[in-house]
Amino acid sequence: MASEGGDAVKTDFAPASPGPDSKPANGQPVSDSDLVRLKPKISLFNGVTIIVGIIIGSGIFISPQIVLGFTKSVGLSLLVWSACGVFSMIGALCYGELGTMITMSGGDYAYILVAFGGLPAFLLLWVTVVIIRPTAQAVVAMTFANYILQPFFTSEDCPPPTSAVKLLACCCVLILTFVNCLSVKAATRVQDVFTASKVIALLLIIVAGLVHLFLGNTENFENSFEGSTTSVGDIVLALYSGLFAYGGWNYLNFVTEELVNPYRNLPRAIVISVPLVIVVYVLANVAYFSAMSTAELTASKAVAVTFGFKLLGPMAWIMPVAVALSTFGGVNGLLLTGSRIYFVGARNGHLPEALAMISVRWKTPMPSLILTCCLTLLYMPAQNIIQLINYFSFVTWLATGSAIAGQLFLRWKRPEMARPVKVPIALPIIFLIMCLFLVIMGFVAAPIDCLIGSAIICTGFPVYFFGVYWTSKPDWLVNFIHNATYKMQKFLVVVAEEKKLD
Repeated sequence: MASEGGDAVKTDFAPASPGPDSKPANGQPVSDSDLVRLKPKISLFNGVTIIVGIIIGSGIFISPQIVLGFTKSVGLSLLVWSACGVFSMIGALCYGELGTMITMSGGDYAYILVAFGGLPAFLLLWVTVVIIRPTAQAVVAMTFANYILQPFFTSEDCPPPTSAVKLLACCCVLILTFVNCLSVKAATRVQDVFTASKVIALLLIIVAGLVHLFLGNTENFENSFEGSTTSVGDIVLALYSGLFAYGGWNYLNFVTEELVNPYRNLPRAIVISVPLVIVVYVLANVAYFSAMSTAELTASKAVAVTFGFKLLGPMAWIMPVAVALSTFGGVNGLLLTGSRIYFVGARNGHLPEALAMISVRWKTPMPSLILTCCLTLLYMPAQNIIQLINYFSFVTWLATGSAIAGQLFLRWKRPEMARPVKVPIALPIIFLIMCLFLVIMGFVAAPIDCLIGSAIICTGFPVYFFGVYWTSKPDWLVNFIHNATYKMQKFLVVVAEEKKLD
């Protein structure tokens, strides 16, 4: 964190570059490619695969039974999936305006920082660093490991050994961290390949299900709304589950500075990817219902695997492999985007400055990637990772709602700001109301979990005042921080971000 100079938060709307100036040497101008900084290498296609690849994780393959369990009917279940898609699309459009108005990477953190200042942004950053990102990555990595081992342990009485799952999950995180440290281009290529594989797997499900449906197997769709729940609480919980499966629609905003022509490609990537996911999700659910009754689907622990056994016969092994490929790409997307939160936070003085360093050779934020990896590995031995994530499920909507509130605040406070994309004001208002509803219902449905999450957020207050607000730190502490940063720079061969002087 900032060791001197107080709250070193930068609220520039363009990317900040706190590193050394790169001056011409011997009269020769320094080319942009020689500068040590993050490069805009993410194309429109890469942006689409990042959004699609992160949204389509394990949820659509293994969790539709949760939505059905709450809604109690096929028709209402499909309505919930569609409603969650529309809600996600509204949020994505709002983030399209935010991302082209504030071209700083970091997503929610950057927008809250610009709109409301350092302390609220730091609290979000704190809970993200400590729990949300590492636990999410650990869970997705363990899901990958569990399903990649599934074909070798086909008996229900003989599941994959826990030690093997955790070891393979650690290998997954380590390999993808290495790839992300090596090159942004390599990381986006991994994302492209695995996004394509998971879309192909879903298309296989959709085609097989629709063929089964067209052959006359329509009994599961007869009286499709019969037995639908009338409980508002159950519908809200179904929405939570559906929205969880759509999570990731705003993650391209975490790497805005590395997106080629963000003013054009960010909104285009959103408009292409989110509707695509909505169509795929709804059709995948239709395919599931074509092959399984509501009782079978509700009882299934892994819907895609059950679907494979019913319709694919000897090719059923494809489904666990498809889930594994999907989650592998999900871990890659989380590492790529999550590390940028730490990088931007450090660049603005909210985390140790070492995390704002960039590899001289690879031009990647290596220290923040390594920290992301280490924190994820620390959570691997834990037995209650999913419960930890539940503590902070409401934080996601609190953060998203705060970012949208910042959008409305800046519409009023800073109307002169350039807005290359400007959505109708009704959209952020509707989305903010829904976010508030989800946060409040979180406290109603799971008050203990939400209170524990709130308490851990509050632990960020003393950290902020010690690390950021306290400007008169003793010399020995300042020297210790500087020496540690210097040694890390030598070990990893990293430097602060450079900017070009005209």
